Amino acid sequence: MPIRTKNKRKVWMTSGVILASALLFYAFIFVNDKPGGLADWRMSRYMGLNGIIQIPLGKTPEDAVQQFRNYPSMQVIHREPVDGGILLFIKRFYQKDGKDLQVEYARKTWLGWKWGWGGGYGIGGSLQTKAALNYMSIPEVEGILTPFPIVFGDVLNPSINKVTVEIKGKDTGNYEAKLTDLNIENRIWFVLLPSADYTSFEIKGFNAEGKLIAYKTVSDLRDSGSIDLSD
Repeated sequence: MPIRTKNKRKVWMTSGVILASALLFYAFIFVNDKPGGLADWRMSRYMGLNGIIQIPLGKTPEDAVQQFRNYPSMQVIHREPVDGGILLFIKRFYQKDGKDLQVEYARKTWLGWKWGWGGGYGIGGSLQTKAALNYMSIPEVEGILTPFPIVFGDVLNPSINKVTVEIKGKDTGNYEAKLTDLNIENRIWFVLLPSADYTSFEIKGFNAEGKLIAYKTVSDLRDSGSIDLSD
């Protein structure tokens, strides 16, 4: 057999293998990320649902979250890029005399954007009179790839200049939160924690001079609430 014929056959065989691999890869992506696919099946098992949740695909992270949550209104006040997608910090305006804050993870897929996990809180205005910080904790989602755990909240007192979260348990560590620069009257803070084995954490708020002016120890890893200024 001529060498040229052999080379052509090798080229065709190689091209066929590449094409077949690409088709298999796309087929897996489609089966995994389509609404009601394998990723949604895993999410449904974690949530304890009997059926399979149908998480829609969106053209943008905001579109994906809105389609899944169906919020009557939402304002994205901060976007934080993370591995695999983006975190959206959202105000929903259902607390006219208080504070509300939602964080939603939207992940990027080959088919579009999909909601990946999230949560939020709403706290009435009567509880905010002496409060320095609001907070909420969302722990790691077992078996599902997300950027969590996260601790986040509103900065309620303009004296707060720095926030830290110290985790305690088998693994320990002290992490400084990121404070957004929205404005002095409407700031948020958050810290993405490592996937560590911890049983509690302590939130601390400091003023510009480095003085500790607010703190709280939290043992419920799904807790939310307010932290008052220290006397």
